[in-house]
Amino acid sequence: MQFTARKLNTFLFFKLPSAFWCGVRVKVIDRSHCVVTVKHRWFNQNPFKSMYFAVQAMAAELTTGALVMLQIKKSGKNISMLVANNKGNFTKKATGRITFTCNDGHLIDEAIQRTIATGEGQTFWMKSIGVDEKGDQVSEMNFEWSIRIK
Repeated sequence: MQFTARKLNTFLFFKLPSAFWCGVRVKVIDRSHCVVTVKHRWFNQNPFKSMYFAVQAMAAELTTGALVMLQIKKSGKNISMLVANNKGNFTKKATGRITFTCNDGHLIDEAIQRTIATGEGQTFWMKSIGVDEKGDQVSEMNFEWSIRIK
């Protein structure tokens, strides 16, 4: 699969339908960063009239996971990936369109090279920041990825 925003959104429809139906969409992806948006709607809200935390987590995880998938694909090796841990901090009600950005693409190359060289699993943390339309941060999510050569 070629890694474009459009191809990843098609991937969401078939492989992560709950994220797709909640409105999670990839907007930009390159080797160093990924941007994903999701709009607060009735379908993804909590009882407090803001976006449900799990929807924010799906969008945030996608910013990190898509970067890992991209780097694995570019390595040409058969490498598995899995979220080992996550941490979230929610600082403001998420309403309107929320944009999640991860700029940690540079962390993946070294881990991939180590797992290829040693055959051992590697872990690394990646951060995704969610901001609303005014530019105010609504959440920060951190994901610990585990990769291993198959």
